[in-house]
Amino acid sequence: MADTATTASAAAASAANASTDAPPFQLGKPRFQQTSFFGRFRHFLDIIDPRTLFVTERRLREAVQLLEDYKRGTLRPGVTNEQAILHPDTNEKIFMPFRMSGYIPFGTPIVVGLLLPNQTLASTVFWQWLNQSHNACVNYANRNATKPSPASKFIQGYLGAVISAVSIAVGLNVLVQKANKFTPATRLLVQRFVPFPAVASANICNVVLMRYGELEEGIDVLDGDGNLVGSSKIAARHALLETALTRVVLPMPILVLPPIVMSMLEKTALLQARPRLLLPVQSLVCLAAFGLALPLAISLFPQMSEIETSQLEPEIARATSGRTVVYNKGL
Repeated sequence: MADTATTASAAAASAANASTDAPPFQLGKPRFQQTSFFGRFRHFLDIIDPRTLFVTERRLREAVQLLEDYKRGTLRPGVTNEQAILHPDTNEKIFMPFRMSGYIPFGTPIVVGLLLPNQTLASTVFWQWLNQSHNACVNYANRNATKPSPASKFIQGYLGAVISAVSIAVGLNVLVQKANKFTPATRLLVQRFVPFPAVASANICNVVLMRYGELEEGIDVLDGDGNLVGSSKIAARHALLETALTRVVLPMPILVLPPIVMSMLEKTALLQARPRLLLPVQSLVCLAAFGLALPLAISLFPQMSEIETSQLEPEIARATSGRTVVYNKGL
């Protein structure tokens, strides 16, 4: 799901940090084995590398030319594996805030806003709306462009995510405010955890609404040689479940760890004496949590997941002699 700008700058970063143990380049395949969690983790560290945000137009054109030369078998002598590691999806340059490599630097200020203490109704609605808007734009910008989907699906998922996030966040905040048994300190701590259930629920809602058609029509399953076996609704359910679990795990460290860490840091003499440092410190804590959570969450399941044919529809099992088939889970 990487855009051409990410591809080009990943090549530039690899060339700048050349090492002898870089995997050989294979067209259309990730650098690292995707059967292990560690391989997927290293792959997604490349995808979200913020250095790719600063690739120049000249470097972009050079990287695209390298790919074209590789396809034609005319790579110039001396090009290393590091320089030839390219994974383009489209020939269009994605707007910087919506690239996967920009997800952390541009998303962190939103996370900080979500976790601000003493939220008003207006600020709660604003930050939840902004978060879901950013997520929707990232999802759309990095979509699989080979199978165009109607704009109505995008709008449906976006509205569902915004409505669910805002409703849950506002509802939980109202309940916390009315909880007479809570002390002011406890109420403030509980309020800091409100964004997580709101965002997690909205993420699930977004996945289900955006990809509901897959449950009705099924998704393609392939044999070991990459040949199409058929379209499976059961595989679609597995794909959506794995994607939904990823979307629940992703905001967990981002929205749960910072409130815990900040509740302890706020008691230190340094921050009590210098309250103006609270926001910068919280921003750094959120940035660290975001940087850890994103690659971990999206590495949980392989992009191309495997499932036994015995678990699928009888017609799928009869259509192949293989014991397993694979399907594209999506992100």
